Amino acid sequence: MSHMPQGIVRWLYGYVREFEVANAMPIEPEAHLVERYLAHVRVEKRLATRTVTLYGLDLDKLTAFALQAAVPLTAVQNHHVRRWVAQMHAGGRSGRGIGLILSGWRGFYAWLGREGLISANPVQDVRAPRQARPLPKALGVDEAVHLADHVDDEDDPWLEARDAAMVELLYGAGLRVGELVGLDVAPSDAAARAGRGWIDAQAGDIQVQGKGGKRRAVPLGGAAAQALARWLAVRGQVTAAAEGALMDADAAQALFIGRRGTRLTAQSIWQRLRRRSLRAGLATPVHPHMLRHSFASHVLQSSGDLRAVQELLGHANIATTQVYTRLDFQHLAKAYDAAHPRARKK
Repeated sequence: MSHMPQGIVRWLYGYVREFEVANAMPIEPEAHLVERYLAHVRVEKRLATRTVTLYGLDLDKLTAFALQAAVPLTAVQNHHVRRWVAQMHAGGRSGRGIGLILSGWRGFYAWLGREGLISANPVQDVRAPRQARPLPKALGVDEAVHLADHVDDEDDPWLEARDAAMVELLYGAGLRVGELVGLDVAPSDAAARAGRGWIDAQAGDIQVQGKGGKRRAVPLGGAAAQALARWLAVRGQVTAAAEGALMDADAAQALFIGRRGTRLTAQSIWQRLRRRSLRAGLATPVHPHMLRHSFASHVLQSSGDLRAVQELLGHANIATTQVYTRLDFQHLAKAYDAAHPRARKK
């Protein structure tokens, strides 16, 4: 019991003694219950030392709340737990942090139930407060255009052409990185069966298969079409070692390949985009989804058409798309603060 505050330990033993005197029967000290549970998760469940320590801290919080409410741990009810959750939330603890604490408490009471010491788990149906969804990170229009227009003269021209085309599709079409990885050079039955997408230059669109197997067509913008043409003109200029890899059917059809001749991975795209954004002088390292967010935000700012943005992004529910209205409002608020005479600080 060395990890428990001495005041809590004294209260627990005092409560036990009062109960024994009033009921003329001995019960197991509740401080021992906590120690027994921690021994159980350490020895029988073989949890890591750090995890056991965190469980102990969670149970210290539980014991402190019980002490404040003058209720023994085995008599805690659902309404007690809900009140304590509200107190933690009001005190500034995050929903995620509260969720972790509740998980520790829930496990403790589940064990008490298996030991026959309680009839119901008071934490079973208690959930942590929902976290406010953070706004997606998007680039400003000037930053996004600067990244797309950037030419890295020090880079391998083959890589430069490929990376420029990737940026144009991520920002110009709002593709997910998985959708970009899955693009083929041309349509085929094999691609359709495998759930891959392709470029349809004649139709001027990009066919992609998004989440849930949902297919959609995204317009291929002029800048993206030019970047793709530059990339396709050099795509076959691979090393002799990579020529063998391109004999593979998947690699031969893949729109974006690496120097080894294989289909580019999402991790490689993350790395190349981060490198490109830093070389372009952007203050924040850019990742693929940031360009998708930028695409959605900038289209919404220009058009105000939320339904169109939903279709372009491939969102099944418009509620998912509505987060970009908050980004749009931020943009408008900044413009107001900068331009309106009544908004300027004196």
